[in-house]
Amino acid sequence: MTRTLVTGSAGRLGRSVVTALADAGHEVIGVDTAPGTPSAAAAVLPADLTDLGESFEVMTRFRPDAVVHLAAIATPFSRTDAFTYRVNTQLAFNVCEAAAGVGVERIVVASSPTVIGYGTEGWVPSYLPLDEDHPVAPWNAYSLSKLVAEQVMATFARSSKARFAAVRPCFVVAPEEWAGAPTQSGHTIAERLDRPEIAGTSLFNYIDARDASDMVLALLDKLPGLPSGEVFFAGAADALAREPLAELLPRVNPATAGLAEKLTGSTPAFSSAKAGRLLGWQAKRSWRTEIGAL
Repeated sequence: MTRTLVTGSAGRLGRSVVTALADAGHEVIGVDTAPGTPSAAAAVLPADLTDLGESFEVMTRFRPDAVVHLAAIATPFSRTDAFTYRVNTQLAFNVCEAAAGVGVERIVVASSPTVIGYGTEGWVPSYLPLDEDHPVAPWNAYSLSKLVAEQVMATFARSSKARFAAVRPCFVVAPEEWAGAPTQSGHTIAERLDRPEIAGTSLFNYIDARDASDMVLALLDKLPGLPSGEVFFAGAADALAREPLAELLPRVNPATAGLAEKLTGSTPAFSSAKAGRLLGWQAKRSWRTEIGAL
């Protein structure tokens, strides 16, 4: 049995990752500052991983085989910029330092598609659909902190024997949000479909939390055979939009005019082809399968 430690286990994605790991036979240890509802799927330890001593104590106590690092200030502008940057970067460093220091074999770090730089006036993509080779251009403390987390991961991948990877999950939709619960933006999925300007800010990207969890499982399984330090997008196989992005995206984001022509049908703006190629993973769920054509 693989013992896997999940930081941020009470979060929107963390809850699904814990369940998926447990269902796959992992012994799961959850770590979170606010553990939330007790789960039969994992033992949960409250800990502040921005403290390096606590991070080492957690890793030393449980000696996990693998770590999935999800803990972070989860959205831009939900806290002050200084707090968001400090917490997210310190978390990434401390978790990687402590995990590598006690001999954890596999470490997956959560990043974000926001490192690409969308969402601000004047941003123009180099090409569409976006993939992992696209230039990064963070413009706020949150996206900058996630890029730093990727660089921290890459640094430890170069300097330790552990195997590392980073995942950039698209806009995560928890199972209950398909039924109308507010998403991380505060809007419902129906509102994001009815008002394209809302989802247009993030280029209509999304992923079901269960699909993102399946990708984490696939990555943990494949990580020993991959080059250490790889980065992967994780997105749904379609866009969170009723119209083709070839038509819709230039209307809500004029900077994409002339570049969105390839996004015909339900093609999303973010490509997860690398995950399909190297991990054999593809998202199974769509807003169409989960709530139907509203």
